[in-house]
Amino acid sequence: MIKNSIFLTLFLALCAGVKGQEVQAKVTVVSTRVGTSVDKKIFQTLQTQLTNFINNRKWTSDAFQSQEKVECSFLLNIDKVVESNVYTASLTIQAARPVYNSSYQTALINFQDADLAFRYVEYQPVEFNESRVQGSDALASNLTATIAYYVYVMLGLDYDSFASKGGDAFFQRAQNIVNNAPESREITGWKAFDGRRNRYWLTENMMNSRYNIVHDVIYTYYRSGLDQMYENEQNARTQILEAINRLQAMNQENPNTMIVQFFMQGKSQELIKIFKKASPQEKVRAIDILQKLDVANAAKYKEEIK
Repeated sequence: MIKNSIFLTLFLALCAGVKGQEVQAKVTVVSTRVGTSVDKKIFQTLQTQLTNFINNRKWTSDAFQSQEKVECSFLLNIDKVVESNVYTASLTIQAARPVYNSSYQTALINFQDADLAFRYVEYQPVEFNESRVQGSDALASNLTATIAYYVYVMLGLDYDSFASKGGDAFFQRAQNIVNNAPESREITGWKAFDGRRNRYWLTENMMNSRYNIVHDVIYTYYRSGLDQMYENEQNARTQILEAINRLQAMNQENPNTMIVQFFMQGKSQELIKIFKKASPQEKVRAIDILQKLDVANAAKYKEEIK
């Protein structure tokens, strides 16, 4: 009986390890901008609660092994205290996935959301209900709704990187949050008229059939490109060049779409390393495409790939 009990305990522990949660997040709450007007212990409590909220929640119905978890970080930088327990902040989201046959992690998201207002009372439950996104307190719900939104976006991108349009279900769940987002005069980022680079436009672009090519680009870049670098570097580089070429074709037809800028954010150094070893002809083509896709880093591409 004792042996059976020990076996059962070990078996359940093993199952828990295999079916661990899908996201491994590091959450940091920075409060230097608010000075001494608030007890900083509150933000340490918030940091712990958000970490547990993300890492302990089951976000999908799939089983993830520990090495398959999406590694990510959330940096919540408190800008100011609006009133008692109400804050404005920026949220920086970074997420990566491993590249096959290597120890390299490639970026899925590198983005800053500058429009986050929320209410937090120390030790209050940090909860999220997909069927009731707004909750009874819009400002309190806004923080977890925003974080849940970006978790679904990163899962969508991760799944897209393994199968074209594989992340549709997660982009749909993110869009559901947009459609039912908390509303109050302090809350922004969920509406089309709140700007051109916000939560609304990101999922609009991902779900809009006009931009379907983006899903193929994501799959080609990661799965047919980066994941094949170890097996066949030349062919992998060709696939990546084809991916960015297709993205530029879409960009030319639909200038200034958020998803193009979102995809390119934080990829300049990775792309430079990829094409530094390319043939002279590929270098010329890559530089031409990248300078149009990522204008902010145009000079860097020309200088460092040549």
